[in-house]
Amino acid sequence: MNPKAISQQSLFIPYRGGQLHLRHIAPKAQHTNNTPILMLHGAMSNGRVFYSDSGRGLGCFMAAAGFDVYVLDTAGRGLSGPRVSRGFELGQGEVIREQLPLVHDYILSRHPLVDKVHWCGHSWGGVLMASALVRHRDLQQSVASLLTFGTKRTIKIRSVRKWLMVDLFWNRVAPALSFFQGYLAADKLGLGMDNESRASLLQSIDWVRGDWVDHDDGFDYAKAANKTLWPKTWFIAGHKDKVLGNPSDVKDMLVECGMNSPKYTLLAKESGYLYDYGHADMLTHGQAVDDHFPQIAHWYQEA
Repeated sequence: MNPKAISQQSLFIPYRGGQLHLRHIAPKAQHTNNTPILMLHGAMSNGRVFYSDSGRGLGCFMAAAGFDVYVLDTAGRGLSGPRVSRGFELGQGEVIREQLPLVHDYILSRHPLVDKVHWCGHSWGGVLMASALVRHRDLQQSVASLLTFGTKRTIKIRSVRKWLMVDLFWNRVAPALSFFQGYLAADKLGLGMDNESRASLLQSIDWVRGDWVDHDDGFDYAKAANKTLWPKTWFIAGHKDKVLGNPSDVKDMLVECGMNSPKYTLLAKESGYLYDYGHADMLTHGQAVDDHFPQIAHWYQEA
C-alpha cells in the first residue's frame, strides 16, 4: 500500500461543550461512490489502533482500496476533548445513545450520494456498535455492515491468565485505582493506548459479568437483540487471543445477538492464514496487509 495514495485529515464535531475527533482517511486520486466506513476502538484505546501517520493500519489500507474511512475517538480519548481525567463523567452509554448516532449522521451528511455507512469495531468497540444497532431502529436501516475484531460481550473462558487479567486486575485493581485517581490512567500505567473513565470501567465490568442492560435507563439490549434487523455481519477472532477476545466468547456473542447467518473467521495458521493472530496484532501485524486485509477489502466491495 502506497501511503502517498491516501490523504488524512482530522475533523472535529461539537459535543457536550467539547469535541469529538474523527480521522478522515481517503483515496487521493479516486472519486468513488463506495459506502464510507466508520471505525471504533475498544476500551483503554483510541482510533490509532486503525491508522498511523505513515499510512499503516486497516483504515489506511481501506482508503487505498478506494473507501472513505472515518475513525472515531470517543469522548475523552485520542484527540477528542476534553480528555478523560478526574471528574470526567461520561460512560459507555453516551457512546451508544449519542456519539455513534451523531457521528453516523455527520458522515452521511458528507456523502449525499450514499445512504448507508459500514461499521467496524475492535474489541469492546464492537460491543458498543452492536448495542447502538440494537437500540436505534433508524441505524438498522442505514448501517450497511458490521465487522468486528476480537469482540465479545462476556468472558466465560477459564484460565490462570484470564483470572489475572480480568478477575483480579480489571474487576478489582482497576476500580480501586479509578476510585483514588478519579479515572483509570491506563496510558501512564502502560496498560493501554488511552485512559478510561470510571463510569465506562464499571459499566463494562458489569456487562462482562452480567446482563446486557443499560445502566442509565434500564434498556434491555439482550431482549431487543433478537428483534434487531442485523446488517451483513462478520466477526473475526484471533487464534492467540486467549482472554480479551477468546474465540469461544466471540461465538457466544453471535448466539446472544441472534444474527442471521453471520460470517465468522478464526485468524490462524490452521485456517490458512500466515500467522496465529492475537487481540491487537490482528490489526497491527505487518503480515496483515498480505493476509486478511485484502479479504476484508473484497468483502466491503461486495457489500
